[in-house]
Amino acid sequence: MNGRILDLKRPARPLTEGFDGRVLRAHGGGGSATRDLLEAIVFPRLSNLRLDERGDSAVWSPELKPGERLAFTTDAFVVTPLEFPGGDLGRLAVCGTVNDLAVSGARPQAISLALILEEGLPFDTLRRLVDSARSAAEEAGVEIVTGDTKVIESRGDAGCFAVTSGIGVIPSGRNLSLRKIRPGDAIIVTASIANHGTAIMAARDGIGFSGDISSDAMPLNGLVEGFLRAVPDTRFLRDATRGGVSGVVCEVAESTEHNVRLRESALPIRPGTRAALELLWLDPLDVANEGVLIAIVPGTAANFALEALRSDPAGREAAIIGSILDGSNHGDLSRNDMSRGHAELETSTGGRRILVPPYGDKLPRIC
Repeated sequence: MNGRILDLKRPARPLTEGFDGRVLRAHGGGGSATRDLLEAIVFPRLSNLRLDERGDSAVWSPELKPGERLAFTTDAFVVTPLEFPGGDLGRLAVCGTVNDLAVSGARPQAISLALILEEGLPFDTLRRLVDSARSAAEEAGVEIVTGDTKVIESRGDAGCFAVTSGIGVIPSGRNLSLRKIRPGDAIIVTASIANHGTAIMAARDGIGFSGDISSDAMPLNGLVEGFLRAVPDTRFLRDATRGGVSGVVCEVAESTEHNVRLRESALPIRPGTRAALELLWLDPLDVANEGVLIAIVPGTAANFALEALRSDPAGREAAIIGSILDGSNHGDLSRNDMSRGHAELETSTGGRRILVPPYGDKLPRIC
């Protein structure tokens, strides 16, 4: 090498002419067309020290302090349409992976991004999705350090899918677990619910609801880090994505065998979202979110935890929505011989109904 350093960061190269501005099967073949696509669209937008090495793996040596642990997660994202009010597939993929690490107590370090492109996808759409992924990663303070692209036959909608993995570091002494949940604990939601699923449905089906309904997709690692510093005895965190709030609280009840009670009057729901879901006969508790966490904290710390969340812009709509009960403390429902480990909603009219997790996704391809 004659003492010279090899610079692997190349200038963007133009895409081959004659492609009508769209992805072709040739772009997934691993040859010069693939290289053209990566060099023209992907690499310039995601450039960083590790990605610019162009290796088959991102390589570095994380320096762990005594007691620290690594967290690793992976996820896949499919959404129709690819772009919607408040976000798109690129933002969704990065935020979802970052948030999965954050709710495990980890500080996200790096993520991978694989894109599965359908033949016919416009280059301009791909550029916007990659730009959005980069922007979300910068917002979260992480790097996209490796990835892949594949091209498949079009099914008629020229879509795109994303597969991500992420790695993070859990600080010493931080341990969030369902096993730590106890009767008397408070259940907190960090933001208004059901906005993401409602926005996706409106965009996909061309429904014009009154009011501003947009996705809440955002990276929440900053919110989580500040919250856990303020409330280190937090029991459990979970992002309320597919299955919504119902999915999370039902999992808590089933896994811990404690009963869970939510209060309908305490649920933060924006007026436009509430009106849209009432028209569609959908329960906001079942609708997916992308910027909403469920936090379970000791009851004695609930008000302080709420203040800590509301001090962050991402948590300004936080609310205490329920509590964990012991096996004998479920009021009138005990006369029905309800077993331990169920979730219920105390309605605004004073009644109660049992919550069950949605059997399937009521709004297909929303995350």
